[in-house]
Amino acid sequence: MDFKYYLENAWKMTLQYIAPLIFMTLAMIAISIITLGILAPVTMAGYMHSILLLVRERREPKVQDIFSQMRLFLPLLCFGVVVFIITMIGLMLLFLPGVLFLLAVSFCCIYMLPLMTDRNLGLIDAVKQSYLMVTKESIVDHIVVFILFIGISAIGSSVFIGSLFTQPLATIFLLSVYETLGKAKPATPPGPPPVKPPVTGE
Repeated sequence: MDFKYYLENAWKMTLQYIAPLIFMTLAMIAISIITLGILAPVTMAGYMHSILLLVRERREPKVQDIFSQMRLFLPLLCFGVVVFIITMIGLMLLFLPGVLFLLAVSFCCIYMLPLMTDRNLGLIDAVKQSYLMVTKESIVDHIVVFILFIGISAIGSSVFIGSLFTQPLATIFLLSVYETLGKAKPATPPGPPPVKPPVTGE
């Protein structure tokens, strides 16, 4: 996997659409804070879908895009609550199990939101498909993708203003990889039809 290409492409695209990306990121963060995280998963779904359209069609992101996937509110909220409860139990018991569980879920579900919004998969099917995508082949590449996505996002999270730039950058990087993985391999063109021997008269 050409990580240099994906990073350079994400950097150029972020700079090209920096203003709408910042406004959309700011709106997503603000709504997540105001709603105490209740709308965080579903607004992230809308955020990712908008950026996927940017990557795929060069469609300019819009602030209202973060509300485009509200149909996923309930399943994503339930999923987030279950993950949060299990993580908290792990953290309270021995701490390390909670951290490992959260990392494992985050890695296996890294493509879950794009799959739900792009292919209209249900929650369970999206989790299964995301798991297959990261484990079927080139698992090391997907580990690197995960580390880069989390790392870039975390760098900006340390400073609020920084996240307005690094979150779009990390998301464009991730969805560029997803878009490449989602492209079907071209089918092998059929060979020429067999030539029938000429019919000769007796």
